[in-house]
Amino acid sequence: MDSMQSFGKKGEEIAADFLAAKGYQVIERNYRFKKSEIDIICLVGVTLVFIEVKTRSTKSFGEPETFVSENQKQSVIRAAEHYIIEKDWKGDIRFDIIAVFKDEKKQEISHFEDAFY
Repeated sequence: MDSMQSFGKKGEEIAADFLAAKGYQVIERNYRFKKSEIDIICLVGVTLVFIEVKTRSTKSFGEPETFVSENQKQSVIRAAEHYIIEKDWKGDIRFDIIAVFKDEKKQEISHFEDAFY
């Protein structure tokens, strides 16, 4: 695994810990359907939450959450549709983004609920 991938995985670990501390139940990590991947799937109350995590070490090019492209959103939605069918989920769903900024000096986490649908 190259350093960028391991940096991204560290961001996902930070995000999963953050969500667990907020009372979310992490039920899947790195769920794959064909070429699509959902970083984290959680249950909060009666809502199934599909979460895209973006991790950056610099804000020179913008905030981490701004790097979720329209194509990525559509990919997450496709994978979520498959997951819903696979698990026969009948409840509410939501799509969130967790933005993790981490450099040598500090770490910031932002949670954007209902970020796309």
